[in-house]
Amino acid sequence: MSAESRRYINLPNRPANLPFSDAVLVGDTLYISGRIGLDLATGEAPESIDAEIELLFEGFQAVLREAGMTMDDLVWVQVYSPDVSLWQRFNAAYVKLFSREFPARAFLGSGELLLKGRFEMLGIAVKG
Repeated sequence: MSAESRRYINLPNRPANLPFSDAVLVGDTLYISGRIGLDLATGEAPESIDAEIELLFEGFQAVLREAGMTMDDLVWVQVYSPDVSLWQRFNAAYVKLFSREFPARAFLGSGELLLKGRFEMLGIAVKG
């Protein structure tokens, strides 16, 4: 696949020194890098779990919008969390993001996440 058929997506408020793109659009498929719900003022996850979840979803939706997509275009999602007991709390907010069927998904227990995050989410979306 030629480099011309790829579009690299980087949101304007992201730190410039990160060694990855927010997402890469190849044809109609968007590959979204892992995202953590960060407070841009502190550079860390907020103390409130609900605030962190909200920031995570806002960032994920912003990447999708930049590619002309919505959460309903997601076909695969993977979520990492060092505390799997937060699964139901995460799901309570997650289910509200979709107006159609849910994408395939895994919710995985992990070690400590960067920047004190409690969740990191990545995914693949297809325009359609």
